Amino acid sequence: MQPRGSLSRAVLNLLASDAPNPEPLLGELSELTSIALAASSDLVRDEDIQLCLFVLYSLHYGDVIERGDEWEWHPALVGARLEIESAFEAALRAQVACPPAPASVQEDVAAALFAMTAPDSGPSLSRYIAKQATDEQLREFLIQRSVYTLKEADPHSWAIPRLTGRAKAALVEIQADEYGQGRANNVHAAVYAATMRSVGLDDSYGAYLNDVPAITLASLNLMTMFGLNRRLRGAIVGHLAAFEMTSSIPSRLNSNGFRRLGYGEATTRYFDIHVEADAIHEQIAGRDLAGALAEDEPELLGDILFGAAACLAVDGWAGQHILEAWQDGRSSLRVRDAESEPAEVLL
Repeated sequence: MQPRGSLSRAVLNLLASDAPNPEPLLGELSELTSIALAASSDLVRDEDIQLCLFVLYSLHYGDVIERGDEWEWHPALVGARLEIESAFEAALRAQVACPPAPASVQEDVAAALFAMTAPDSGPSLSRYIAKQATDEQLREFLIQRSVYTLKEADPHSWAIPRLTGRAKAALVEIQADEYGQGRANNVHAAVYAATMRSVGLDDSYGAYLNDVPAITLASLNLMTMFGLNRRLRGAIVGHLAAFEMTSSIPSRLNSNGFRRLGYGEATTRYFDIHVEADAIHEQIAGRDLAGALAEDEPELLGDILFGAAACLAVDGWAGQHILEAWQDGRSSLRVRDAESEPAEVLL
């Protein structure tokens, strides 16, 4: 894995160490974290910080860092993660605009969320994919989306034990579909992996991690932060509601784009599934999940709206990054200078 600055290099070196407690590196970590956060002009798009947070979260998922088990709850790493999380959350709350809060009534909350996520007629990544994207750009799109989609649903599933009653039941109903209703070949992450293989891409998790920019990592980091913190359970619910409400139409357009270039069901199945499934999920997420949670715990309404707004903002920035690169005739993936970039850390 390629570090992107002093902070991510320090964390990767720690995780690559054979020593169970390499004191010099651990002692430096807190200072390096504070320095990196103070120096960052745009934390959401900061390559070093977002990669570091992604790696620290990966210790809980267990699918990127091969030797991470003994580090998952190490106080120094947890402390660094909490410091970065605090700054990340503060940056998002400063940048993301939330609508006026409705009454904490199920239907009113659902209506507010549907208003937030209503489609507009402006330029969008999915419309570009449907009409203009080249074969190379479609492959790039799959690479960019793989950071989340190869672990689809997992970040939101952290919220299951943090909810009760109606909201928990609604979340489990949605997640059961995401995990294929008990059929391994229907797990959405597995279906996406098949899509990647169908176009000749590597479907192993993290295979293209060095190629995706900070804003792509920030999208996954956002939902993981919301899901892992009980105090942010309202935000993860709002995030999922917005995520589901903005999936069905783009999925149809994405499928059209792949079909336009001659790809068949082996490639489009993932998107075709989401056209129908997410049209149902958005109703459950808006009313039975977010609406019910707001009724049962009215104090969480503000975070529900913040989670939805943050989802729309960060995913919108990530999509805008890709679209602007393509419109300028550039790749949306990172351009790395082998001579100036830090050497790879082997884990």
